Amino acid sequence: MNECDVADIVGKRIRSIPDFPKKGILFKDITTAIKDSDTFNLIIDWFVEKLKDKNVDYVVGLESRGFIFAPTVAYKLNAGFIPIRKPGKLPHDVERESYELEYGSDVIEIHKDAIEKGKRVAIIDDLLATGGTAAAAYSLIKKLGGNVVSVDFLLELTELKGRDKLPKDVEILALVLY
Repeated sequence: MNECDVADIVGKRIRSIPDFPKKGILFKDITTAIKDSDTFNLIIDWFVEKLKDKNVDYVVGLESRGFIFAPTVAYKLNAGFIPIRKPGKLPHDVERESYELEYGSDVIEIHKDAIEKGKRVAIIDDLLATGGTAAAAYSLIKKLGGNVVSVDFLLELTELKGRDKLPKDVEILALVLY
């Protein structure tokens, strides 16, 4: 099955919820796609296909929906999984980064000893919107000495131009574009 067919199948299974989490936001609900085992497998296989030749040491998942995909992708790539979390969720010394969201601001954290210098890292999340979370994650990984080889998303809201917040030298992939 080619990538366009996969994107079409997955895209048809993502529903839109108006005015969530606040008025004016059209939320893309992935739960309708991932509850179907065939669609979930297509998504995981797409991520793995995109990353299989990148010699990834770690797959970083962004809280919270990045956790749905990143551990399984890491397993299939024989790589480690590293969570980037909201403040106060990690028990050891952390590095933190603040960022702007489509509908507010937030902070994310990673353990200071999570990534060794020079290790190859892929970042996975469900959605690229304004790019703030992904840019903050990229910054955290670079602070720890990691080499970000790819930033990958299930879907992208292209009108919000989130790609513009990420460095031009890193590969950015999204399966479904809105």
